[in-house]
Parts: sequence; C-alpha cells; structure tokens
Amino acid sequence: MVINMNKKFLSLQLPQMDSTLTKLRVTPPPSPPNKGWVKVIRESLGMSASALARQLGVTPHSILKLEKAEAEEKITLASLKKLANALDCELQYTLVPRKPLEEILELRALKVARERLQPISHSMSLENQEVDKSATDKQLELLAKEILNGPRRNLW
Repeated sequence: MVINMNKKFLSLQLPQMDSTLTKLRVTPPPSPPNKGWVKVIRESLGMSASALARQLGVTPHSILKLEKAEAEEKITLASLKKLANALDCELQYTLVPRKPLEEILELRALKVARERLQPISHSMSLENQEVDKSATDKQLELLAKEILNGPRRNLW
C-alpha cells in the first residue's frame, strides 16, 4: 500500500513541478552583473562597504571579500542570504531543468533500456541472429516504458 501511495504522489508531483519549472524556463532570470549583485545593489543604494559591514557585524574588508566571492561564484548560500537580508533583498535560489522533468525521465529510461539491451544485441549479432531495427526499436520502447513505470531509483 505504501508503494502505491508513493507512486500516486510522484505521479501528481511531477506535472505540478514541471508546470512551475516551465514558467521559470520561459522567463529566465537576468544575468548577474560582472561585479555581482551585492556590490551593484549596495553601490546603487549609495551604501558604503563599511555601512554594510556594521549591519552584519563584520569588517569592511570582509564585505569586499564576500563581494569578490559572489562575483567569482565562490560564495556560500548562507553568506549570500545574510548579505541579501542586510540589503533588504530577498535571495531567490532555484534549479531550473533545461528540459521538462518528464522528458528527462523518458530520455533516461531510454538510455537505461539501451544499456540493458546492448549486451544482448551484441551477442546476438556475434551469433548472426540480429533482429531487424523495427523489432529492436519496439523492444527498446517497451523496456523504457517498463523502467519508467517501475521505481524511479531504477533510472539512476
């Protein structure tokens, strides 16, 4: 019963998540400025590094190091969140898949199915018992569907 509930939950979760992520894929966020968001926003507000440092209880040098780390994409999310709060900003952090999640799953299932069928196809070709391409494609499609209908952990 737990497996059925989990499968039902996943079947509901996937399209909902895809819908949310599609909106993000359609409207990508702006590219970060070369100096990084923190420095650009701080400077736009007319705030000195010293003033921001006082709000966070750190040295001005620490702020400059953090701004540099952000510009170089080496800052931690925790530090970025503290800086955002001090600048009265909201940190928005998302992972946006390049393709719909369902498509990622289907492509992965095909890859796994190919990997499973490859040794069989290879040994059959060595024995001069190759199956025609349409039958092989059908077998691949059926196995991929079976993999998709099974536990998702089998995809990875």
